[in-house]
Amino acid sequence: MDLGFNILIVDDVVENIQVAMNILREENYNFSFAKSAKEALQLLRQKKFDLILLDIMMPEMDGYELCTLLKEDPSLMDIPVIFLTAKTDVDSMSRAFEVGGVDFITKPFHADELLARVRTHLELHQAKEILKQHNLSLQAKIEAQKKRVLTELEENQKEMIELITELVESVSDETGKHIRRVAEYSRLLAKYHPALGSEDVEIIYHASPMHDIGKIAIPSELLNKEGPLTPEEFEIMKTHTTKAHEYLKNSKRKFMKAADIIAYQHHERWDGTGYPRGLKGEEIHIYGRIVALSDVFDALTHKRVYKKCWTPQQAADYIIEQSGKQFDPQLVKIFQEHLDEFFEIYTL
Repeated sequence: MDLGFNILIVDDVVENIQVAMNILREENYNFSFAKSAKEALQLLRQKKFDLILLDIMMPEMDGYELCTLLKEDPSLMDIPVIFLTAKTDVDSMSRAFEVGGVDFITKPFHADELLARVRTHLELHQAKEILKQHNLSLQAKIEAQKKRVLTELEENQKEMIELITELVESVSDETGKHIRRVAEYSRLLAKYHPALGSEDVEIIYHASPMHDIGKIAIPSELLNKEGPLTPEEFEIMKTHTTKAHEYLKNSKRKFMKAADIIAYQHHERWDGTGYPRGLKGEEIHIYGRIVALSDVFDALTHKRVYKKCWTPQQAADYIIEQSGKQFDPQLVKIFQEHLDEFFEIYTL
């Protein structure tokens, strides 16, 4: 029967090749042969082999050198090599195994020995290939499972953020539309920022609604007070950033970690005069800088219990005037270049 195994015999003596083929022919293997290492390499580049029977003593390049080359090539290194040689000394045998051979058979061949060893190493090679494919299949299944679980976790995070956002809406004067607009403004700034990728765009879109989560710890009478806050009241209001950090700082999930950064840093200013830590410039995480601009633009353009609204152009002029002061100059430049898109979101 044809087992489908391909065997390459490499020997500079044609008679030796013929003897090996005659012995092994009863198994109906598929044979190829080469009379030099160079010919063998050419064949190995053209066809897939399951076993190599390799002579040691050959001109130009001996069997040791050829085997060494094979084991350095990722596409050939797994092919088992059985050395066939008249050498019987221990050093020759040891070197054969050192360079990567799996077996060593001395000439003249004993038919039963050659048949048995070839069959054994072909079966081992086949078993390894099957195991490799099973491992690849298993790894693919594991990766798919990990991806599915990760996706479920991320969807759970998004759902939790939505629920928490509704809680913030219930205790403050901020509406769902405000939170949605801030998310859209933030996504727009992230989309056009040259240092951010599509993953950052998604993260900031889903995490930005948590920017004022800390307000659930602020007294409702303060949140809904008409008119300006007193200095003392403002100090209390500022704690919504640190309260949020206390709630979120221990999470290892990417959306919640991003929400922590945003809630903690979105009142920092580019010039270092913001709160709660007085961070300056690029000390402020890019997520915090983006939501800072988005939040201010939306707050200015919509009425609150303590203030009247500005026109979008008045708010835009303020943002531009605050470049390098309150806001990151690069973000202000992006804001200016895409002002029409910001004005479209304003109408939501």
